[in-house]
Amino acid sequence: MKIAVYGLGYVGSVTSACMSKLGHEVIGVDIQPLKVDLIRSGKSPIVEAGLGEMVAEGVKAGRLTATTDFLEAMRRSEISILCIGTPSAEDGSLSLDQVKKVCSSLGEALKESKGTHLFVPRSTMLPGSCEDVLMPELERASGRKPGDGWDIAYVPEFLREGTAVEDFFGAPMAVIGARTEESGAKLRKLFEATSNNVEVTDIRSAEMVKYVCNAWHALKVVFGNEVGNLCKAHAIDSHEIMRIFALDTRLNISAHYLKPGFAFGGSCLPKDVRAILRRAEDAQVRVPVLSAIIPSNDQQVANAIRAIEKTGKKKVGILGLSFKAETDDLRESPIIRVLESLVGKGYNLKVHDENVEISRVIGANRQFLEAEVPYLEAILKPTVEEVLEHAEVVVVANLAPAYRSVLDRLRPDQLLIDLVRILPRGAARPKGYIGLSW
Repeated sequence: MKIAVYGLGYVGSVTSACMSKLGHEVIGVDIQPLKVDLIRSGKSPIVEAGLGEMVAEGVKAGRLTATTDFLEAMRRSEISILCIGTPSAEDGSLSLDQVKKVCSSLGEALKESKGTHLFVPRSTMLPGSCEDVLMPELERASGRKPGDGWDIAYVPEFLREGTAVEDFFGAPMAVIGARTEESGAKLRKLFEATSNNVEVTDIRSAEMVKYVCNAWHALKVVFGNEVGNLCKAHAIDSHEIMRIFALDTRLNISAHYLKPGFAFGGSCLPKDVRAILRRAEDAQVRVPVLSAIIPSNDQQVANAIRAIEKTGKKKVGILGLSFKAETDDLRESPIIRVLESLVGKGYNLKVHDENVEISRVIGANRQFLEAEVPYLEAILKPTVEEVLEHAEVVVVANLAPAYRSVLDRLRPDQLLIDLVRILPRGAARPKGYIGLSW
């Protein structure tokens, strides 16, 4: 393909050289003549392992060149990849001034372009930036609406300094945010050589993915450091702890527990988090991230209560009482806290859990019920049908098989609040459906 890369900084230089290595015809664009001259002479504008050799190879083969002329680049390309800085403002917000200015120039050049053109920002931008800021700027400057010879898509970059070339060609995923199937297919073809896992999604999701990744990386660093500080206070080798921790690729280093849903509960997580926080306090070790776990979990319970209250309806049916499916353990189950709040506010409740039968509950579970929800027996119903017949608002609180088909059994006048995502991926949202965090 014929590609123009705007901005020959870190991401732009790597993208230009790597795309030329893949056999594409690439023209780099920058307002700084020095960067353009370096590329033209076969030298890299930045220091990065393996990049200098790749630039020299691309220039020698005639697949890589550079210019300061936006119009020239537009005429010589079908795809414009934007690698423009998006620095933080003083208040922490993101500044799109530079990339917006480039879009204005590209829009002006688009006026004189006769071919079709696809604009692909790679700059890190918050969700909505492409569609709400850059697309209107391109439309304004060009006098042409999207679809009239041009389109916009978004492809976030996941390059690390020092290993950028390796990251480009061996990416664990390539994410493409596209408005149309045509643009998505074109970019899939362009980026399929960079990763075995090419994901095409909508533009806002692609913009959000980069922030989620970086927030997760930052969280892991801080989590590791807090564990280290706590271990040091107890004369424990933190690196040995984290080495063993990382051996668990089923739960610890995996996709488990990362799906948005309801709060955690049960007999282990709440108790153990509180215990380690108490130990940190006794050792005078500050652990701000670990200390935020319980309040954050409490917030998700509050969000569920608020979602029910916002419906303005008083007849509520709750499906699922245990903290997860296939168990009868109600200890510290977050839905019990929701139930307690609603009872206190005068809601008319009926509940069902296929694994909870009052006469069979024994031990610590029995003690918890008698102390916390002595009224449960009066509102616990033996069938899902009884709950559905009663409720104006149905709340699904765990993923028991009996509850997965509830969407198909609702009356037109009923609302459903889904705390655990029974809605299948890609399925249309039925009327009256409310997801907790989606």
